[in-house]
Amino acid sequence: MILRLIRLVVVISILFIFTCGVWGYFTLQSALSQPLQVVEPASMDVAPGSTPARVLEQLERDGIIERAHWLRRYWQWLMPDAVLHVGEYQLEPGMSAADLLRRLDAGEVTRRSVTLVEGWTFNQVRHQLARAERLQQTLDLGVSNEQVMIDLGLEDIHPEGRFFPDTYQYTFGMSDRDVLLRSYQRMEEVLEEVWEQRADNLPIDTPYEALILASIVEKETGVPHERGQIAGVFTRRLNIGMRLQTDPTVIYGMGEAYEGNIRRRDLREHTAYNTYTIDGLPPTPIAMPGRRALEAAVSPQSGTSLYFVARGDGSHIFSDSLVDHNRAVQQYQIRQRAERYRSSPASNNETQEGGQ
Repeated sequence: MILRLIRLVVVISILFIFTCGVWGYFTLQSALSQPLQVVEPASMDVAPGSTPARVLEQLERDGIIERAHWLRRYWQWLMPDAVLHVGEYQLEPGMSAADLLRRLDAGEVTRRSVTLVEGWTFNQVRHQLARAERLQQTLDLGVSNEQVMIDLGLEDIHPEGRFFPDTYQYTFGMSDRDVLLRSYQRMEEVLEEVWEQRADNLPIDTPYEALILASIVEKETGVPHERGQIAGVFTRRLNIGMRLQTDPTVIYGMGEAYEGNIRRRDLREHTAYNTYTIDGLPPTPIAMPGRRALEAAVSPQSGTSLYFVARGDGSHIFSDSLVDHNRAVQQYQIRQRAERYRSSPASNNETQEGGQ
């Protein structure tokens, strides 16, 4: 009798355990296969210090999933080596809870990007970063450029031209400071690489002087094949002690006083950047040069031209003599001045009426 009772208890226990196991299995599968309750793409942030339990519980409170405790147990028991990666995750219609867990484990975070354009000034870079979607803002636009460099740990370094124009990816939690430091390091690397490939007998002695010259080349033209020619003109002028007389430097030196046109009195106004009144290079770059402008500055195209003037379509006419140059100025600038021609494409964000 007792033995029969024991057997019955054992059978009932086995059946109970089996039933619980089957129920638990199907409940877990149901929890994993449940679709996320989103009708359009949405995002979810996993902040530093988050745990799977907190993330799943928050999703349940938001009505996006059900049975969060089952998903938490699945993560604990069947994903023991999984790591919860910090970042922003996309939640898409049709995704299941299992898809979400796999995405969390793989760290498939949303990557955004911000583009810093060749020829931009540091102020333009700062405003671009301030507009970047979901990029943490730590460098207030109200503080000076000098203070920004101090905050970056780059005190005593002039910011202009020191950041490489490129498209930079970032994820949730990254800041404007992170992007700037990457851009600064990238410029250091590219400048060093380009400087090692420089031509002989250049009138520039340091990588920084190459950076300054490249920034002027960058602002003078957006036509890639002309960069070498323009760098050649400036190199020959520097070699013979002739002033650069380039309008973008005048514009930079005018700062906020520049209103779209350069007047004769602006060319005579002495500033540290007015290459009509100073000898040699200005003290700092005037914009961010790209790789092609840097390469042109250290490997200028050979030739004999000492002058160039804008056609009005972004390209230039090059001349060997002042007589030929004045003739080109008469043809392409004085006669067409009312048409608001440009010496560089509109992407440079400035109207330039240069005639070097």
